[in-house]
Amino acid sequence: MRLGIPVETYPLERRVAASPAAVERYIKLGFDVTVARGAGDGSSFPDSAYEAAGATLVDQAAAFGDVDVVLKVRAPRMDAEGGSEVELIKEGAALISFVSPAQNEDLLKAFCARNLTVLAMDQVPRITRAQKMDALSSMGNIAGYRSIIEASNEFGSFFTGQFTAAGKVPPAKVLVIGAGVAGLAAIGAARGLGAIIRAFDTRESVRDQIKSLGGEFLTVEIEESGDGGGGYAKVMSPEFIEAEMALFREQAKDIDIVITTALIPGKKAPLLWTKDMIETMRHGSVVVDLAAENGGNCEVTVPGEKVVVDGVTVLGYTDLTSRMGNVASDLYGTNLAHLLDELGGAEGWNVDHDNEVLRGALVAEKGEVMWPPPKVEPKAAPKPAAPKPAAAAPAAPKPAPAAGHGQKAAAASSGPAKPIFSQKAIAISAGLALLWAVLRFTADSGGSYAANQFLQHLTVFVLACFVGWQVIWSVTAALHTPLMSVTNAISGIIVIGGILMGRDGVSGTATFIGALAVLFATINIVGGFQVTRRMLRMFQK
Repeated sequence: MRLGIPVETYPLERRVAASPAAVERYIKLGFDVTVARGAGDGSSFPDSAYEAAGATLVDQAAAFGDVDVVLKVRAPRMDAEGGSEVELIKEGAALISFVSPAQNEDLLKAFCARNLTVLAMDQVPRITRAQKMDALSSMGNIAGYRSIIEASNEFGSFFTGQFTAAGKVPPAKVLVIGAGVAGLAAIGAARGLGAIIRAFDTRESVRDQIKSLGGEFLTVEIEESGDGGGGYAKVMSPEFIEAEMALFREQAKDIDIVITTALIPGKKAPLLWTKDMIETMRHGSVVVDLAAENGGNCEVTVPGEKVVVDGVTVLGYTDLTSRMGNVASDLYGTNLAHLLDELGGAEGWNVDHDNEVLRGALVAEKGEVMWPPPKVEPKAAPKPAAPKPAAAAPAAPKPAPAAGHGQKAAAASSGPAKPIFSQKAIAISAGLALLWAVLRFTADSGGSYAANQFLQHLTVFVLACFVGWQVIWSVTAALHTPLMSVTNAISGIIVIGGILMGRDGVSGTATFIGALAVLFATINIVGGFQVTRRMLRMFQK
């Protein structure tokens, strides 16, 4: 099968459906890849890089019409120069791109007229198994980060606080509305620059995510869940919206930068930041509306433009992701590669309707509109079979296991129990016991001083092995890492014992063993502190 990657013609679009690295992945899946000349120019991918990756360079028309599968970022344009891009695609071919089927009914009809099979990257179900194909999250992460970069470019002060000889500069206060992927990325970027972060979301489930990134979670008094399923929010009640707007009006007096990210699938973006809030904000403040392409969350947003209203800069850019075209194309190409692999690659290509991911993304197939997909109903638990009449008297019930022995009884019923000690361990223990007995009676019958000393040390060693085995084996596996710090105390005792052994000078061998004990115990102490330090660093904000 041949893949075609055309030049994106949507205004201000710099991304491309494959980086050279993604092309290599497509080829490994068995596809012949053709790339339109200049397709990667906006993302800083020269044609020579695609050729080196194994792609064939063709003109734009061939990238659409001479392939079996067309990979795009934006949906094919109906108003492109020279006619509709849909008409350029070979009849019966497949197309994978962003589609937004809820807003593009005419586009779906055009797909069906060309007998195309179309999978929409924006319709990939947001489930755990499909995360590697979730292009919305990949692009949302970039858009959220870029929104802070654009805001910092317009904001006339520091993000972090400054104490200088010339005076004190307070840190910027940032409000993020909507804590999805884009919102969380914006929180992380702003926090990294030192700003004070506040965030609002209708979903209580994101509270901990916001706090973990160093933000303050804002709430309203009305209790109502805003979880619409699949990681999206839902339309809230009028009472909740009224309380929400009152909260925003109060925050507008104190906030320097507002990032709005709220979207509801298939609907116009909700209006959250009104003109009277803009008028309340301080001059020099900035609003970045990430929902501008869907109508905007801010009342004064102009999609694709920057406007200044009452001293407040409002950014309605619709190409934030495209402004980082290089990394965006690489991530998007990786999402596509995973989807192509899910489809079976070139050899096993199959749009399996039983595959939840593929069926969710499928919007048209061979002249038929397939969107929206059928709802996946949870499988009902099987009904218990009707009891059969007893043919004979039931056997007497077995006595119930004694309280506290349920686990042992269950283990015994599941199969033969494994021996607690292996034959090897028993043999070693028996050998040590025999050696100890021989030395013990030899020492009692007038053995040498060295034999007595060895017997004492051997006794301590054996007892230490048993005590250590019982202590470590009794600790829950989840606590083994914290236990590393506790064992430093034990290692410290070993260091002291090793030093004393070397000081006594019983023999050269004893001194050597004492030095080894000090060395290994010291390594264990240093390693324990390193493990503890790494563990604690994981919990630092």
